[in-house]
Amino acid sequence: MANQWGQKAEELEVTNKIAGLGLKKDFNQTAESEESVDAANPADTSLLMKIIRQGLVESKLDIEVQRKDPNSPLYSVKTFEALHLKPNLLKGVYAMGFNAPSKIQETALPTLLADPPQNMIAQSQSGTGKTAAFVLAMLSRVDATKNYPQVLCLSPTYELAIQTGEVAAKMAKFCPEIKLKYAVRGEEVPKGTKINDHIIIGTPGKMLDWGVKFGMFDMSKIKVFVLDEADVMIDRQGHQDQCIRIHKCLPTTCQMMFFSATYDTAVMEFAEIIVPNPIIIRLLREEESLDNIKQYYVKCKSPEEKYRAICNIYGVITIGQAIIFCHTRKTASWLSEKMSKDGHSVAVLSGELTVEQRIAVLDRFRAGLEKVLITTNVLSRGIDVEQVTLVVNFDMPMDMEKKADCETYLHRIGRTGRFGKAGIAINLVDSAQTMEICKEIESHFGKKIQLLDIEDAEEIEKIGA
Repeated sequence: MANQWGQKAEELEVTNKIAGLGLKKDFNQTAESEESVDAANPADTSLLMKIIRQGLVESKLDIEVQRKDPNSPLYSVKTFEALHLKPNLLKGVYAMGFNAPSKIQETALPTLLADPPQNMIAQSQSGTGKTAAFVLAMLSRVDATKNYPQVLCLSPTYELAIQTGEVAAKMAKFCPEIKLKYAVRGEEVPKGTKINDHIIIGTPGKMLDWGVKFGMFDMSKIKVFVLDEADVMIDRQGHQDQCIRIHKCLPTTCQMMFFSATYDTAVMEFAEIIVPNPIIIRLLREEESLDNIKQYYVKCKSPEEKYRAICNIYGVITIGQAIIFCHTRKTASWLSEKMSKDGHSVAVLSGELTVEQRIAVLDRFRAGLEKVLITTNVLSRGIDVEQVTLVVNFDMPMDMEKKADCETYLHRIGRTGRFGKAGIAINLVDSAQTMEICKEIESHFGKKIQLLDIEDAEEIEKIGA
């Protein structure tokens, strides 16, 4: 039963509890020392976005649609009633707090629910309503009178599969006849068993085992195949191959849905293997800009001088909230200790924290309980906190070759100056190499990064004006 699906999520005790959403570290990640550079893990970031963005992100950008037949009709809806859903499914949608379709849903849902079924590739950032769109399509396609799997939904990780499952459970709250099953680690089905649940949501390895290796359900009867988080899927070794092997066993009549937050060449090449003749829907990402951000650099000789620079800035200008980026966990930890001792309310976010712990840290920062967030590259992209007026690069962003990482710089200082407000970015430069990085970034964006004399209180006052 669908209402037992939510309970199942709570019961699944694998390496971690679902409710905790703690992420088990990869072996090599655990082995890393505090000296190592913290990099953003795409699966962790995606999960964090899904949980944090409980409300939909409003996008002012238009939907871009590509289709093979330009004359084929495209419909857009402004209400969920216009989709003619089963009454209990509509009830579930409203119970989840959705009042009207989001921008991506307006265009995607009529296409996903059309007959004959149409294949789709949809790209939009996290928080725009993709998951709810394909889950609604999955639930709508089920014939509950037939007790065998009809829908497969693949996610790249255990945690992301559980997230999708929880959305499906909530949406199917009033449809107890629809049965759903997780195909994730820790879920064991005795060999020889035939699965009779209508929808299976899981990871590629387990789905391949159940459907192909052990023949626990008939792949030729699958009506809908959903591939979620495609960009994260590509990032995980072996997942592409497993997805393609599953896909080869599906009937040509199967409706294919492919969802991704990004739309680069690797994603599209993968999509073209999986999805024949798709309608492609793109909701472009809001562009990060440096236009309303004042950028400065400060010359320092040591970490202590960098710290004094931060104290001088705090002593002179009024700051809403600040994010300080460090290269390693060790630096982040050292800095937070010094700032806390000096009476600043500080939060630290780095790679060793579970997703649950990261959410707790961000919730406190968002609520203004801490004024300063010290973080590594785990937070270089995607999280908007409206009150952030200052971003400090305690360490300049660099790539593996120790060259300027301009994209990360944009994501980092794009955390300030959001929502049309002015922001300040300060780069702490402590060597000829970091000065070179600063110059490369200035040249790349064609925006002046001005020298700031940290001992001159009047000059500091001007930047806060």
